[in-house]
Amino acid sequence: MVNLNTVVRFLNKELKIRKIKDSSRNGLQTRGRDDIKRIAFGVDACMELFVKAKKERCDIIIVHHGLLWKGMKRTELLDRRIDFLRKNKISLYAAHLPLDLHNKYGNNIEICGILKLKNIKKFGNYHGINIGYSGDTQKEIEFYDLINLINKEFKVRSKNLNFGKNIIKRIGVVSGGGADAIPEASKKADCLLTGEIKHSNYHTAKELKTNVISAGHYATETFGVKALMPALKQKFNIETIFIDIPTKL
Repeated sequence: MVNLNTVVRFLNKELKIRKIKDSSRNGLQTRGRDDIKRIAFGVDACMELFVKAKKERCDIIIVHHGLLWKGMKRTELLDRRIDFLRKNKISLYAAHLPLDLHNKYGNNIEICGILKLKNIKKFGNYHGINIGYSGDTQKEIEFYDLINLINKEFKVRSKNLNFGKNIIKRIGVVSGGGADAIPEASKKADCLLTGEIKHSNYHTAKELKTNVISAGHYATETFGVKALMPALKQKFNIETIFIDIPTKL
C-alpha cells in the first residue's frame, strides 16, 4: 500500500510534468482514495476503462489520453465520467506529451527499442520541442519487409504510403497523430513511423517523396504506459495491471 500523493509526486518528477507545455492538463485529474493498493494502466480515459478498473479493484488509473484538456468545455459525457470516478473513489492521472517524449518510459523511445534502432537522436519537432526519436536499423531493410516487421511486432495491419526509397536505413518515430513530421522525415529519415495519417498527409508525403507507415494511434501509444508499470511496481511494491481497450484506429 502507498499514499496517493507519493505516487503522484513520483510521476510528476519522473515525467517532468510541469516542465512540458501541452494541450493536456497532465497530472492528477481526479482524486480518489488516499491509499493505493492496485494501479490500472490504459491508453484512453473512457467509461469502459473505468468500469474494468473498478472490477479489478484498482485505486488509480494512469492513462496517456486523459479527460481534461485546455480550452475544453464541460459536457454531460465528461461529467458522467468524472462522477463515476469520484463515486467509486478512483483517481485518474494523465501524461500525454510527457509520455511521448520521455527518454526512458516514452512511447517513441520504446518503439525504437522494439525495432532495435541505433544512433538514436531526438526527432519530431512539435511547437519547439522534439516529441519523437529517429534511429538507424541494424541493417538495411526493404520497405515492405519493414512493414511486415512492424505489423508482426505491433499486431496490426498498418496503412502505408510508399513514396520514398525502397531501402530503409533510418526511421523517424512519432507515435499517435505524428504525421505532421513528414516534412522533417523527408530530410532526416528514409521512413516515418507514426500512429495515424490524415487525408491531407497523402500529397505532402507524395510531393516530398517520403515513406510513411501508419501503425495505429492506439497501437503506437500502448508502450509508454506499459513501460511505467514495472517502474511503479518495483518502486512501491504494488500490483499493476494493463487494461487493453484497442480501437483499431
